[in-house]
Order: sequence, then C-alpha cells, then structure tokens
Amino acid sequence: MAVSGCALCAAGLLVLAPAAAAVRSRPPDPGPAAGPRAVGPQPDLLHRPGVQVRPRPGAPGLPEVSALSWVVADAGTGEVLAAHDAHRPLPPASTLKTLFALTVLPALPGGVRHQVGQGELAAVGPGSSRVGVAEGRTYQVADLWNGVFLSSGNDAVHVLAALSGGWRGTAARMQARARALGALDTHVRSPDGYDAPGQVSSAFDLAVFGRAGLRNPDFARYCARVEARFPGADGGSYGIVNTNRLLTGADGVPPYPGAIGVKNGYTSRAGHTLVAAARRAGRTLVVTVMNPQRDGAFAVYEEAGALLDWGFASAGHVDPVGSLDALRDRPRPAPRPAAAPAAATRAEDGPGWRETGMIAGAAGLGAGAMALVLRLRPVRPGDGPVR
Repeated sequence: MAVSGCALCAAGLLVLAPAAAAVRSRPPDPGPAAGPRAVGPQPDLLHRPGVQVRPRPGAPGLPEVSALSWVVADAGTGEVLAAHDAHRPLPPASTLKTLFALTVLPALPGGVRHQVGQGELAAVGPGSSRVGVAEGRTYQVADLWNGVFLSSGNDAVHVLAALSGGWRGTAARMQARARALGALDTHVRSPDGYDAPGQVSSAFDLAVFGRAGLRNPDFARYCARVEARFPGADGGSYGIVNTNRLLTGADGVPPYPGAIGVKNGYTSRAGHTLVAAARRAGRTLVVTVMNPQRDGAFAVYEEAGALLDWGFASAGHVDPVGSLDALRDRPRPAPRPAAAPAAATRAEDGPGWRETGMIAGAAGLGAGAMALVLRLRPVRPGDGPVR
C-alpha cells in the first residue's frame, strides 16, 4: 500500500510537471499591447515641385509670382500657408546674413567696443556692399550690426566674424545652427552671403531663419530699424538707411503696412532675394521670395507684398501645406525605466513562485492520497495502533 501511495504521489507530479514546465518556458508577459509608435515628421507637400496650396471655400486666389521659389508662413504657428518649390536650392545672397546674425549675435553684446585690426577687411569680396568700416577705427558692436542689417555691409560681417572665432569657424557654426533649426537645404561657404561655389539655401530655410530671428529681441530690433548713424573714419558719423524698401518706401516702392523686417539681398548669380515679415491684427507672417523672373529691380518687393496681402486675407480659409518646424531637431524623451515584472525570475534562476506552487500542490496531492490509503488499510491482529 505504501508503494501504491508513492505511485499516486508520482502520478500527481507527472500530471502537474508539464504545466510547471510550460510556465517556466513561457516568455515574460509583455503587458498590454503598446499603441501605435509615434511617427516623426513625414515628407509634406513642400517637397513636391510647383505651387502648393490647400484652399477652403472662399479662399482668395494666389497672386501671380514669377520668383523661382517662394514661401508664405505664419511666424507664430510655423504653418506654411502656400509655397512654390520651397526646398529648391538657390544662392541666397545677403539673405544668408539672417543665419549669420542668428549664430553670432548672441555672443557679441552691442556695447562691446572693438578697434578694427589690420587684415580684418582684406578678404571682403570685390563688388561687395559695404557700410564703410575703416581699419584702425574703434566701433561699438551695435554699430557693426546696424551696418549688417541696414546697409548689408560685408565689411561689418568680416569684422564680427573675426571677433567670434574667424571666418571658417563662423561658417561651421552657421552650418550647425542651420541643421539644428531643420534648415537642411543650406550649405554655408561665405558667411556674408557672397557668391561662392556650393553655397545655397532655399525659400523654406530662409523663412525658418527669419522666423527664428524675430524671436530674438536684438535681431528683431535691428532688422526693423529704418535708419541709423554710423561712425565715419574721420571721427564723425553719417546716416545709413535700410535697403529693405518694404520698410522704407524708397525708390517708389510703397512701404508695406506693418512691415517689421527682415533682410534683402542681391548678387548677379542669385538675383534679388528677400525675407519679409509683417504684423497685422496680432498675426505675423514671414514671406521668402527668391529670384523673380520679371524685369525690374523692385519686382522682389512687389511680389513679396502681394504674397503678404494674400497671407493675411487667407486667414481661416486655407489648410497648411507644411510646417517650418517639420525638420527641426527635437529633444528625445528620456527612456522610461523598465517596470520590474511581478513575481518574475529568470529560467536559469530556478523555478518561480508559480512553478513552486504547482510542485508543492503535486506533493500535497500525493501525500493526501497516501494518508487516505493508510487510513483505509484493514487492521490485522498483532498490528499496533494506527496513527
């Protein structure tokens, strides 16, 4: 009977052992199924050629624009309202100075004084626009920034670049700043925007720079300034006027209502380029126009003004075709700490609590069967008391 009891005990173990083994071999429970993984910014309509716009009923029609590339964007939200060949790589001319200012301005407070040293102006390209920086003259950095924004002075850019680590180092930092802002079409070779092999930007990138600049109080103040005094070589000063005609209304170009900047440019290779911004009824728009094909030096201002008019009139009547933030670097969320699985052990650490419970249950079942057999065994003469 003892043998029979042990057999029952073994049978209990044999019945439950496969279940325990199955528990041990089962992979850890992953928990509830995870939702869809967050997807990064996808290519939008701005990467397609031609005009991109998504009008709703009642939206105004786009004006005729001859520029090779242009963008209309909301500076507050970053939404691009309409565009034409937004990512087309083109030479930017002096509109690249917006990226120069974004990169260098924070490191050079306006009150710093600097005497222009020998050689700081030696590399200014022939035919460059100049504000009149003179070697040996001492300037406040604020004067030099006025020269950059109002007169588009390449001489002022060279001096400021020398103050901030040199020409090549400044170009490298500008390139890194562009990448951080998601301006992936821009390749910097000459920080002043002077034509150089391989130097390009895009209407999208320049709109990104203009929007970012308007968020910097110093940048916004300089780019909206209409006129200023600049120190002369003889110790006096002379007046300089912003060459952005949407601000000044010079040369017969009507000043644009609410204009607040940003930067214009021209080279024979780039043609006329412009980053324009205006504010109306609490809303700020940024427009980029690159190389209009219409005749006339002022077509860039006329087309930018028409696009600003359309942008303000289209409020609530168009859906965005992209975002100026679409390609921008975003900080990655910190990894979430892994939750410790409840009552979990690795297979190589021996049986877990569930396995242990099953084995103990099997042993208990066998022991109970043995006790039942012994209790039911008939008592024969000579046997001692049953305990």
